[in-house]
Amino acid sequence: MAGGKEIKGQIRAIQNTQKITKAMEMVAASKMRRAQDRMQQARPYAQKMRRVMAHLSHAEPEYKHPFMIEREARRVGYVVVSSDRGLCGALNVNVFRKVLSDMREWDDKGVKSRSAVIGSKAAAFFKRLGADVAAEVTDLGDRPHIDRLIGTVKVLLDGYREEEVDRVFLVHNEFVNTMTQKPVIRQLVPIAGDDEEASEHLLDTWDYIYEPDAVDLLDGIITRYVEAQVYHGVVENVACEMAARMLAMKNASDNAGNIIDDLQLAYNKARQASITQELSEIVSGAAAV
Repeated sequence: MAGGKEIKGQIRAIQNTQKITKAMEMVAASKMRRAQDRMQQARPYAQKMRRVMAHLSHAEPEYKHPFMIEREARRVGYVVVSSDRGLCGALNVNVFRKVLSDMREWDDKGVKSRSAVIGSKAAAFFKRLGADVAAEVTDLGDRPHIDRLIGTVKVLLDGYREEEVDRVFLVHNEFVNTMTQKPVIRQLVPIAGDDEEASEHLLDTWDYIYEPDAVDLLDGIITRYVEAQVYHGVVENVACEMAARMLAMKNASDNAGNIIDDLQLAYNKARQASITQELSEIVSGAAAV
């Protein structure tokens, strides 16, 4: 058994670590509230844009935008959203497992894949994997701005226009609650109509009236739709990151407390053994005299 001095040193070291994890937990909790506010503000617009796209996909427009034309899949693209920093549990690992599983399914069909990554963790992971990374953006911070996201996503969208990729998916963590975040994959293009989104306002036969021009209007609104979905995925992933980090730091603090309790018990036992030994030596010395 280690001596009392060594155990005391271990206790002090773990207490210092516990102070750091508690501080990080409080910082993450504070940032999570702000991230949740941004996520809640972005959700209505993203949901409304999905509904409009669902309506358009069920309509018979006079102009068919390239992003609404479905073709046989020969290569697929993924916009993968991750965090820039670690210490957030299995948040990034779950996203990577999700996208790799989907890639393998396409690969079994003979369909290759390429990626555009958002976040340094995804950039490092896919480079280490040797995957085809078309574009990347990192160091977005806790308040990502859409201007920095457009260029990365545009690489895959241009690839779709030029028929270099035939599907583009968005992969990110979805915020369920503080304790639960789940990875999701959504198809960005070609735009697939969701029957549930469109059913509330669909009539038997209907279409939009475009003013002034269907080409310019559809091009603008579909571009805004893609940007809105990517931005919403990023801000939702930030909220997930803060919640996961808060939970991870809380678990780390609790585990440190348990280790300190165990070490304190070991220290007490070592101290008791030392005292018992000293008393035994004193008694033996007195008996010898």
